[in-house]
Amino acid sequence: MAFACIDVGSNTTRLLVAELRDGRLREVHAERDFTRLGRSLIEHGRIPPQKVAESALAVARQADRARALGASRVDVVGTAVLRQAPNATELVAAVERACGLRLRVLPASEEARLAFRGAVGTHERRIEVTLAVLDVGGWSTEVAVGTAAGGVARWVSLPLGSGLLADLHLRRDPPRPEQLEAMRARVRATLGGVELSGAACAIVVGAAAGSLPRLAGRGLSLEGVARGLEILCAAPAAEVAARVGMHAERVRLMPAGLILLDELARRLGAPLEPGHGGLREGVVLELADVAG
Repeated sequence: MAFACIDVGSNTTRLLVAELRDGRLREVHAERDFTRLGRSLIEHGRIPPQKVAESALAVARQADRARALGASRVDVVGTAVLRQAPNATELVAAVERACGLRLRVLPASEEARLAFRGAVGTHERRIEVTLAVLDVGGWSTEVAVGTAAGGVARWVSLPLGSGLLADLHLRRDPPRPEQLEAMRARVRATLGGVELSGAACAIVVGAAAGSLPRLAGRGLSLEGVARGLEILCAAPAAEVAARVGMHAERVRLMPAGLILLDELARRLGAPLEPGHGGLREGVVLELADVAG
């Protein structure tokens, strides 16, 4: 039996269709549209009508795709950008009109919990020690600490993500060193009073971490992050994207995501491991639980 999650975020609207087989989640289909709600919110202070319509249409297209692939249940969730948009209810209503589905705007605590569930539930091995899940999103970053057996013990939602940082600071292509330093200073100021210690390892989910090996070929390490930033600052986003086979918009956002990841890794002081699932996988696992 297949289930689907559509995640309406600040950068993208993303679909996952997956099924549970022998206790493991198997991806059937995944896709994304760059709807860029966050940029619209920065520019206009609210989500403009045309962006509401565009995003609702993207959700409806993805819902049709999920149903065509046999998903028995499609859950639509929204994250930080919709928690902050003053007219988020307009998009909620537009989605329901477009495809008959209810868009749930998740509280930060629920986003952190579901990302933890998805990361732990799809990891290639069971980690018995206390671990952190870092979900670097577009407008927020969730850090959840806990165990595989006991779930989340504590969490924090940081009001920074790759899309927000990029839209506020990256005005040149490729980025200039002073722009990177401005982003780093903002991240450090936000992390100033946040306690992140106590985890023996960290599972990292999010587009920046997932794209880093393709870009720099060094895995999740401080050296890999540094090399990735070096590559991203050496040529325009479109040129880098063509060379490594990535979407140009994803490449444009990556410097911000990598700086966030770098500063979080330094504060955690724990080895990083790539995650194979996050929020959407967590939602699908819970749908499977309800279905029995």
